[in-house]
Amino acid sequence: MSNSKPLTVSVNPNIEEVEKIVKEALSQHKMLLVVGNCWVHYHGRATSKLKPGERVLIIKEDGSLLVHRSVGYEPVNWQPPGCIFHTRTNNKVLEIHAVRQKPPEMVQVFFDRVHMVSALSLKDEGEFALYASEEDMQKAILAEPSLLEEGFKPISFEKKVEPGFVDVYGVDTNGRLVVVEIKRKTAGKEAVLQLAKYIEAVKTRTNREVRGILAAPNIAKDTQRLLETLGLEFKALNPKKCAEILKRAEIRGLEAYFGEENS
Repeated sequence: MSNSKPLTVSVNPNIEEVEKIVKEALSQHKMLLVVGNCWVHYHGRATSKLKPGERVLIIKEDGSLLVHRSVGYEPVNWQPPGCIFHTRTNNKVLEIHAVRQKPPEMVQVFFDRVHMVSALSLKDEGEFALYASEEDMQKAILAEPSLLEEGFKPISFEKKVEPGFVDVYGVDTNGRLVVVEIKRKTAGKEAVLQLAKYIEAVKTRTNREVRGILAAPNIAKDTQRLLETLGLEFKALNPKKCAEILKRAEIRGLEAYFGEENS
């Protein structure tokens, strides 16, 4: 395996083959996947032993290690970046040791049978951007109500009504009550029906006119027709813009805080 080769895969290799691929991948700081029957020992802040089973071992370019079972999203064993690795074969068993100095701890992974081993050179320079959660979008409307529409004034949020909780509750420029249901992704018919239930619940408590607004980046096909049938409205709400508003609000808050501190 050479540095110019971006991918090496071996299926049902013998342990000697696996050891060679693992050692070369670790020396070249490549990402490593090993799938097979293994058991794990941990020594450090505590001591643990994971009995044999078929699992996936992942060693990343930064020296982090994860052992995954076939279910669940969290690793059953792991070590953070910066590990030093030692590899050897003993009585047809491959041993991979991941060692940290501070704090002193070690994960030992033992394979007696490997289904697949792969070494990869991955290029990943893309920026990760989770612009805003539904809670963030709610906070953005509360911080800048004109996001929804000019003249909107929030009264409360997470208002309890019989079917659940209204995301944002307020009044418009004509004094009408407004119930707002927020969705971070494309809103479908389920979101419309949920909003309709909230409207009916609010109407039982007041004689005032009540509007319902579904706020989301966009709506699914055929959803607009259902909105119109039920007398509800859609307002496009961009999660990225919500994140920018929250960031500005955070900066303003810091500036006000430091202004008070320095006065």
